[in-house]
Amino acid sequence: MNIKTAFSLLAAASLALTNAAFAAGAKTYQVTGPVLEVTDTIIAVQKGKDRWEINRDANTKVTGDLKVGEKVTITYTMSATEVEVKAGKGGGKKEGASPAGEPKKK
Repeated sequence: MNIKTAFSLLAAASLALTNAAFAAGAKTYQVTGPVLEVTDTIIAVQKGKDRWEINRDANTKVTGDLKVGEKVTITYTMSATEVEVKAGKGGGKKEGASPAGEPKKK
């Protein structure tokens, strides 16, 4: 087996495993409606009375001619980009609790 073939097989296996890991981790959703706007970074569709803007990038797979007015079904996942925890009811330090590793004061 030559080097090019070996690298090709390695790349294909890596891609397959990456896709399988991604598919197992995130729940997918769909939105269907007519396209209102298409750019390199978003696809906007009309769903009922609402305008839905879905982000897209170079890895977004598009089948067919994507243009304004066409009816599309977009499959997407939701992913957190930032999480900020704020103390409030039920959150934060309980009275009498001690941080891990420190004994309670008596």
